[in-house]
Amino acid sequence: MTDAVTLPATLALLDKTSPFHIAVDQAGKMIHTGPTLAKIGFDTPLIGSDLLSFIEILRPDIDPSFEALHAAAGKKLHMRFRDDPGVRLKGVFCPLDGSDVAILDLSFGIGIVDAVRQYGLISRDFSHTDLAVEMLYLVEAKTAVVGEVNKLNDKLQTAIVDAETRALTDTLTGLGNRRKFDTEIERRLAAKEPTSLMLIDLDHFKAVNDTRGHAAGDQVLRHVAQILAGVTRDGDMLARVGGDEFIILFAGPITIEKLDVIASRIIVGIETPIPNARSFCKISASIGITQSMNYDHPTSDQMLRDADRALYGSKEAGKGVHTIFDPRNGLNAH
Repeated sequence: MTDAVTLPATLALLDKTSPFHIAVDQAGKMIHTGPTLAKIGFDTPLIGSDLLSFIEILRPDIDPSFEALHAAAGKKLHMRFRDDPGVRLKGVFCPLDGSDVAILDLSFGIGIVDAVRQYGLISRDFSHTDLAVEMLYLVEAKTAVVGEVNKLNDKLQTAIVDAETRALTDTLTGLGNRRKFDTEIERRLAAKEPTSLMLIDLDHFKAVNDTRGHAAGDQVLRHVAQILAGVTRDGDMLARVGGDEFIILFAGPITIEKLDVIASRIIVGIETPIPNARSFCKISASIGITQSMNYDHPTSDQMLRDADRALYGSKEAGKGVHTIFDPRNGLNAH
């Protein structure tokens, strides 16, 4: 028997065991809502409002009256919120014995996934015996798994990018390596992009390693890398392709006069004594240059071979100079 004394206790129990419910009086006015409806929130106050102004009965096909709802007590009802008709509901209407109060117990059914997203609900917002909660657990588990998979994918992609970067990078200087150079020149030639190749070899570097040790040699290589980086532009590519050998690929058309100026700056910069401990390391640079515009069908092998020929022309000219390969006039040392 439920009377005025025990009704609050009954409603409090329903709040815990079936939190998605509405209690109505004999006039069809809402007198209490479970915590799930309170969490969803609505623009208009629910308490004191007419139940059927809030809920629309879709099936079974009954008159939109509270008397017809009473007549359908115990039957499975298909409903929706009038303020949010896209959300479908299921439920059952049951009068409380010995009381003027009736309970409409609600569920989202298979629409629970959309409802959870829309209203930010969790499992405790539903009855523990509601089968939809099992679906919610699966959705929560899937969401957690998908979230972890996405994190792993992000880490994997980051690791792949890092590995690719390391595979194309000279670890000592931070410049590109031979693989990076090979990839880039092949790309440019395939795209028929004009490019100029400057091959730089350090003179007297072996003496630095032999007399001052490899730590000093490493310092010199890093210093040279900074000098070379200072003459490159966006779009140019700089690589260390051997122990003391560097390459610059200049992007786009560039004049011989401009290459002369750049090569001279490099030679002057590298010939400047490099502080090491209490003394200085002294080296110079020999440079060989060629341009893709020199060939009808340029290839990387041919350009490297001709730049190498120009480089050794610089060595034979006394080192510390640059030589430009010209297929019509041979080598031209500067």
